[in-house]
Order: sequence, then structure tokens, then C-alpha cells
Amino acid sequence: MSTASLVLTVIGADRPGIVEALSKTIADHGASWLESRMAHLAGHFVGLLRVSVAEDRAAELAAALRALEARGLRVIVEAALGEGPDRSAPRLRLELVGLDRPGIVREISRAIAERGVNVEELESHTSSAPMSGETLFHVEAWLRLPHEADPDELRAALEKLANEMMVELSLAPD
Repeated sequence: MSTASLVLTVIGADRPGIVEALSKTIADHGASWLESRMAHLAGHFVGLLRVSVAEDRAAELAAALRALEARGLRVIVEAALGEGPDRSAPRLRLELVGLDRPGIVREISRAIAERGVNVEELESHTSSAPMSGETLFHVEAWLRLPHEADPDELRAALEKLANEMMVELSLAPD
């Protein structure tokens, strides 16, 4: 039996029972919940999921998931485009902390993209600086380098940019 891998994007007003509604719909259609990331953001529940389902039931599952919109949960369903990145390529973990200002993610992501590096995951949040109370911006990202990329060149470029932006940045193997 052939299976389909589906990627779901989910958003709705945060409330109890969202994960249960998703998992019930997935299980009711004989699908397997493979991996997910979920969070509460500004009063919303947001999630990314990958599920596996028998190919002949994929359209039926997609329709049932989209029907959850009647319950206030928007679900976007896409066919997976593959299993993911080349796991043999180097992976680095980037951490950044600095005073919050517009454009931090844009500047860092531009330097990363110019070198053909892929951002696999990115998490960010703000906090208050302990002494001054100013807003600090925190980024943690996992980067996948192409085999031909020079990690030292990426590190040098990001450190130069961090100095210009006056933020602390570290880049280390994951």
C-alpha cells in the first residue's frame, strides 16, 4: 500500500481541545502523526505537522482537516516535497542576543542566504534586560550548509554583521 506524506499548517484562537481535534481527525482517517511543532503566539495556537496516510485516503483526510475551519481552526494541507535536507551536510546552531530593533532577522537571514545556507529552524523571542529593562531580542536558529560552503567564511561574515549591529552572536556545530 502506498502512503502519502502531508504537511499541515494550523492556526486558530488558542483554547483547550485543539490538539485533540487534530489528532482525532488524523486517527479517524488511519493516518499517523509523524512530527510537529506547536506554540501559543499572541492568543493563537499555531502548529506545523507532518502526517502519513494511505494514498487513497489522503484527499479524504485533507477535506476533513479543512472542515475543522467550522470549529475556528484553519488548516492548510500540502503534499510533502521530500523527506528533508541532506543530513550529511554540516549543520550549525546560531544564537543571537541584542537590543531589539527592526531588521535584525532580515540582516542575519540575508547574510545566510547569500552564502546558500538554509535556515532549517528559527526560534525567537524578546525579554527585558536585567538591569536596564530594555527589550532584548533572542534568536536561536539551526542552519544547514551546502557541502561546498566554508563554515569559517560564514562565521566571519556573521561576526562582522553582529559587530555592526552591536549584538552577541555565536555559531557552533550542532
